Amino acid sequence: MEIKTVMVVGAGQMGSGIAQVCALAGYNVFLNDLSESLVEKGHGGIAKNLNRQVEKGRMTELEKENVLGNLRLSINLNDAQNVDIIIEAATENMDVKKKIFARLDEIVPQYAILASNTSSLPITEIAAATARPEQVIGMHFMNPVPVMKLVEIIRGLATADKVYETVESMAKTLGKIPVEVNDFPGFVSNRILMPMINEAIYTLYEGVATKEAIDEVMKLGMNHPMGPLTLADFIGLDTCLYIMETLHEGFGDDKYRPCPLLRKYVKAGWLGKKTGRGFYEYG
Repeated sequence: MEIKTVMVVGAGQMGSGIAQVCALAGYNVFLNDLSESLVEKGHGGIAKNLNRQVEKGRMTELEKENVLGNLRLSINLNDAQNVDIIIEAATENMDVKKKIFARLDEIVPQYAILASNTSSLPITEIAAATARPEQVIGMHFMNPVPVMKLVEIIRGLATADKVYETVESMAKTLGKIPVEVNDFPGFVSNRILMPMINEAIYTLYEGVATKEAIDEVMKLGMNHPMGPLTLADFIGLDTCLYIMETLHEGFGDDKYRPCPLLRKYVKAGWLGKKTGRGFYEYG
């Protein structure tokens, strides 16, 4: 199957990044969200990123206009009637994703692939909301999407080999490196990353060291480009908590129990960079 037209559902940071790399690769892309303001904000972010590339001499003005010309803004899922693949990048919530997939299953062509950018939720359960579980797959991009090379491709219980091969091939056309992963909570990336972040939060909670010291140890001692508490702020503490809860529930193992300090910050509305305050304050 040849992919020509893509719909990205969700125009936030991840969705707009996915739409940008798809448009850059020459695909026709619908960027969809619930309102005009949301899709326009996403489109504005893409334009800003491309303008930066032009200013740095990495792209010509004509190339930028061609990329933007591949984008269509959408606030109606019915626009998916002729797409080849959906990449869902909506809120990390199972009920929300199931409703989106069930609705899209009624709209998109029989041959279309339904992919989710979920960072931790079971693809098999999402697929069960459709009548085509063999055509549902996980396509987990890393943030920021235009920069990060990895895409985790997650097979659900019923995902067909041909669907996997098509998605793997598409990821390569986006300039990404696809890695095959089976359907377990957190997949590989977040099953390893989030407990590390959670343990860093416990280290702060127990008074072992200051937040600055914890981040410096991991940067200077483990060669991480960013400390785990700073990274948590960039990811969003609410997202970190949700993923830890997904791991805890999925495996039933208390080694995945979210740190009480993480819960406290989320309840306080200190969600990280996006709210101006998390473990650090942002002006």
